[in-house]
Amino acid sequence: MPTFILEIGVEEMPARVLENTERELKTFFTQRLEDAGYTDFVVSAFSTPRRALVKVENLSEYQPVREETVSGPPARIAYDANGNPTKAAEGFAKNLGISVTDLITVSTPKGEYLAGVRKSGGIPTQAVLQEISPSVMNNLSFPKKMHWGSLSALFIRPIRWIVALFGQDVVSFEYAGVTSGRSTCGHRVHGFGPFEAQNADMLENVINVQGHIVLSASERRASIIEGGNSLAQKQGGRVIWMDSLLDEVTGLSETPVPLLGNIDPVYLELPREVLLTSMQVHQKSFGIENSDGKILPYFLTVLNLHPEKEEVVRKGWERVLRARLEDARFFWKSDLEDTFDHWLEKLDNVIFLAPLGSMGDKSRRIAALCTALARELGMDEEKAARAGRLSKADLMSAMVNEFDTLQGIMGGIYAAYKGEAPEVAAAVSEQYLPAGPDTTVPTSDFGAILSIADKADTLAGCFGLDMMPTGTADPYALRRCALGIIRIMLDRGWSLNIADLFARARSLYGDRSWKLNESVALQKLMEFFEGRAKNHFLTLGFETLQVEAVLASGGSDIPSDVKRLKALKLFSESDTFEAAIQTFKRVENIIRKQGSGRFDLDGSIDVSLLQEPAERELANCLETFSEAYEQAFKMGDYDKTLTLLSELRPHVDALFENVMVMCEDQNLCRNRLNMLRKIALKMEQFADFSALQY
Repeated sequence: MPTFILEIGVEEMPARVLENTERELKTFFTQRLEDAGYTDFVVSAFSTPRRALVKVENLSEYQPVREETVSGPPARIAYDANGNPTKAAEGFAKNLGISVTDLITVSTPKGEYLAGVRKSGGIPTQAVLQEISPSVMNNLSFPKKMHWGSLSALFIRPIRWIVALFGQDVVSFEYAGVTSGRSTCGHRVHGFGPFEAQNADMLENVINVQGHIVLSASERRASIIEGGNSLAQKQGGRVIWMDSLLDEVTGLSETPVPLLGNIDPVYLELPREVLLTSMQVHQKSFGIENSDGKILPYFLTVLNLHPEKEEVVRKGWERVLRARLEDARFFWKSDLEDTFDHWLEKLDNVIFLAPLGSMGDKSRRIAALCTALARELGMDEEKAARAGRLSKADLMSAMVNEFDTLQGIMGGIYAAYKGEAPEVAAAVSEQYLPAGPDTTVPTSDFGAILSIADKADTLAGCFGLDMMPTGTADPYALRRCALGIIRIMLDRGWSLNIADLFARARSLYGDRSWKLNESVALQKLMEFFEGRAKNHFLTLGFETLQVEAVLASGGSDIPSDVKRLKALKLFSESDTFEAAIQTFKRVENIIRKQGSGRFDLDGSIDVSLLQEPAERELANCLETFSEAYEQAFKMGDYDKTLTLLSELRPHVDALFENVMVMCEDQNLCRNRLNMLRKIALKMEQFADFSALQY
């Protein structure tokens, strides 16, 4: 069967869009061909900075024929009294593209109706591809699209050529003023072209051999790694590979050529983070280290051609990097001569958020929060406070002013150089962790405290000003702040009361002109936080109903929530789970619907009012149950708490079967409801079992 291939040649596309373009080309062509009735075909996609290509193999030369039975008008109006077809029958047949004689009558619950078979497909596949190709190109999504000249078509970059071949034949169409054909272009230096492909199966070879293009991103990436490792090993080192940068340089080159450059050893006095940032962020290059992790005086970059004079190119890269490193060395020496006191003083002139004061104010609030957290966790309050106070100081340093991605990191480095306690320096360097769902959390206790305090301060302030995330808009990264606190609490196993933390953070702002009063703001903040917790618990694999049930009983103690979820998940796999849930829900429903509005229930039982054997038996069991349950719950043994509830269940069922709870005697009724209320109070500590719709 013939192969179809579509290549879209463009001006250089950003590296960040290539992966998504490949994915969309593959997805869109798969969907459109399946919708057209094709089966058993294979779609693959490739991209480089100057081209996006999709290849479809095993396509039949004609679109498969599909038949569909379609119902039409009622039979009573389709034919006249003489049995001749009416306009209704003729119109129906015409719409189906068949003769009136091909129509049939079918019986339905509503009566006799006309029906016919509509046939579709059967046209040449080339005609199908002629329609699909420009449609897919038009639907490709990019962060920004552009149009050029008077053309109305939009694309990420100007389109220079289009190759569209089905077997040996050109699939002819026009898009953005460019007509499809069989001519492609290669590398701008090593094989510019144009080159013609006689058929679809030849195009990849033409691009690779004549155009000197490595079409596959995985092959380009592998060649960069192999070549880079080889060059580094010759100098006794290894490449410090950074996946995101490796993806980027792979997307920036069509013919990747690794090149090793030299660094003047004088710059190796700079911190590792500064050296790597200068290489990675500003020069798209990789550092080289020895087996001990010490930076060597080399860097690895990736060219997009084989230079005629490699040494000249190397000198050019070295000269540019040297300028960046010289700036960094000046900033480094200047910052070492400065003091934290000077930086802290300057922080008072830097705005955090206009209504929320300066960065100096924020650092003082963070210090107070760190102190409170350290006290609660039994840690050194003085060190925690010092870390909080110094947390934003490096924003005033010359290095961070130039290399803003190093904020926090440089603060930790400067703290160590300027004689601060190691715990303080480590905390300052980790304050922004985790920076996202895939980044690590702080490794030190003081770093974890500082990160939580910083994020809680931001959340409390923004919610007080009604600056809440809406839709996809989250300019102050509040979702990331909440998720960061959740992840840190789980990682450290800290059972902090988040509601109290947010209330304290709000109080530290003092008198402010808030848009939301304290109770409303904190309520909305807790709802937001619990929503983030719910999403995170779902990503951990817990079921939605179980998450909702556990969060309904708290949501402020994250490690406890996860432990309860694990216990509930294990309990849900037992044979007695559904029966137990039904009993628990019945207890809660009776209290909620009938008892709470009729009596003031506190769970106290008057043993003198116990009459029936079933209620006396339940009351006796509750005495030992309550003590054991409280002890297990306090110790966090949630498996045991559920076991105790399960063991109590038969006695509760016996009460429902043998005793009229809602009896006419008010004293008896109240006492029996209090017995259930005592059970419900224990269950509510664990979860809202009524939320489990089993």
